[in-house]
Amino acid sequence: MISSVNHTPKFLVLVILLIAFFLVNISLGSVRIPVDAIISILLGKDHNQEAWTYIIIDYRIPKAIAALLTGSGLAVSGLMMQTLFKNPLAGPYVLGISSGASLGVAFFILGGSAVGLSSILIPGSWGTIIAASLGSFAVLSVVLLVASRVRDAMALLIIGLMFGSLTAAVVSILAYFSPAEDLQRYMFWSFGSLGDISWGALQLLCLCYSIGIVLALSICKSLNSLLLGESYAQSIGVSIQKSRFIILISTSILAGSLTAFVGPIAFVGLAVPHLIRQWFTASNHWVLMPACMLGGALLLLFCDTIAQMPGLDFTLPINAITSIIGAPIVIWLLIRKKKLLF
Repeated sequence: MISSVNHTPKFLVLVILLIAFFLVNISLGSVRIPVDAIISILLGKDHNQEAWTYIIIDYRIPKAIAALLTGSGLAVSGLMMQTLFKNPLAGPYVLGISSGASLGVAFFILGGSAVGLSSILIPGSWGTIIAASLGSFAVLSVVLLVASRVRDAMALLIIGLMFGSLTAAVVSILAYFSPAEDLQRYMFWSFGSLGDISWGALQLLCLCYSIGIVLALSICKSLNSLLLGESYAQSIGVSIQKSRFIILISTSILAGSLTAFVGPIAFVGLAVPHLIRQWFTASNHWVLMPACMLGGALLLLFCDTIAQMPGLDFTLPINAITSIIGAPIVIWLLIRKKKLLF
């Protein structure tokens, strides 16, 4: 189960590519800023173009950091879900956490007209973040309650999918009775956006991300044992109930907080674990976990760079780019390998 292959060169490649794409990401945008000016701003030197400093420090760098956190967090969440459920189609949103966040935002935006909340709503506001967080927490509470009563992981997976369908139905009803302006706001949120996050919000997101990642790393040994089945894991002293609880908490914190701050981001959490397994040909989660963190961050940075459409004054929906770029790659890998590594 645990390979002795040296994966250091592959990790170095990921790190180098990640640094390169981070620099490329903050250097591109609708406003052209010379490379020497960007370097000067990053080094903290005084610059005569205050607008450039504002764009780099208060917009592009927070956006790039948000891409790093979101990509790596979703990839780790997807890895844990696929291992827990032994299902290649499992992703970070399979428990309905994202659907809960969407429901919270829908009540705030689409249902806000009835109580006057929509009149004060602005995209990326703390109101949206709080609403999404409350929706995620509500679904998490129900999932944990169900997990304490259900021993079969597959039953938990099905229940999570049912939660997703239920919340989608409620959102559809709210959308049907909502005015066009509120519906448009909700649609823009559902596209996902990395650019509407401030430094203050980023600090809170970093805190939630750190808690989720620490919990994920603490469960690597149990994840390795679960690959060989719950009976084997129990035979070596692993508590299935405790491990499942920590996995669910970690995934919920990561997926819920990331969705609350940047909106739902498709594909990354589902596909990156497969891509990493194919390249590293490993099943050890002490290898897969950090590799997924780097790979997820790299993929989302790359997609965000494409979404910016350098030289143009608009940005494409990040959800669309992640799916357009990622889905064909995974299809090709699955056809080529004909088997998923689990």
